[in-house]
Amino acid sequence: MQIYWTKINKIIDENSEVKTYFLDCPEDFTWEEGAHTHFALKGFQDENVGKKMVRHMSISTTNDESVIGITTRIRDLPSEFKKALKEHSVGDDVALFKTHSNVPLKRENKNIYLLSSGVGLATFRPLVLEYLKRADDVNQIHSLNIDSSKEFLFSDVFESSSEKKFTSEFVDNRQSYYERVKELAEDKGGLFYVVGSDEFIVQNIELLREQGILKEQILLDKHAVQLPKYFTA
Repeated sequence: MQIYWTKINKIIDENSEVKTYFLDCPEDFTWEEGAHTHFALKGFQDENVGKKMVRHMSISTTNDESVIGITTRIRDLPSEFKKALKEHSVGDDVALFKTHSNVPLKRENKNIYLLSSGVGLATFRPLVLEYLKRADDVNQIHSLNIDSSKEFLFSDVFESSSEKKFTSEFVDNRQSYYERVKELAEDKGGLFYVVGSDEFIVQNIELLREQGILKEQILLDKHAVQLPKYFTA
């Protein structure tokens, strides 16, 4: 297993609870849109600390941006990992390893629907940027995000464009969200990407399946061995 040690070069507040940590990109570090990585802080190799200092995170930037973005929500009472991360500053070392994408942009001449909750939108930002850069073999993309904080993320990227056949929609309550999912699922040939908590993923799968969407049309940011957990819940 290759571990990439790198430095934080910038930290920005996306809103009152969400931060993006921009990391220097190691020379031979590359990734695909929709990628996740294991994001680790110093001490994670200590057997007494171990997994407490490692989190599975999406990369919210593209290769073209030449910087690795890690976007995460840090609440008032954070976990031990988030508390440690919040204390990190520009110039501090962090580690990345086991980087992989389960949800790259599929170019199959279909409509694509991106369904996310809150900061889950970070996974989809690179897919949208790749689509806006090159829309080949994608009919159109519709993004639907629910966030009760109403502090919606990445509004500079998630901006509807009829010319580019991209629709960005934000809602702040579950009732509106699930009604819209039902309407989007009227497209029986679309591809539905889902990112969020386990509960959110299972609820979306159940709703999509009830509307006649096939398992093969639902894409999750999970390894193949994890999928049965969600589709049989």
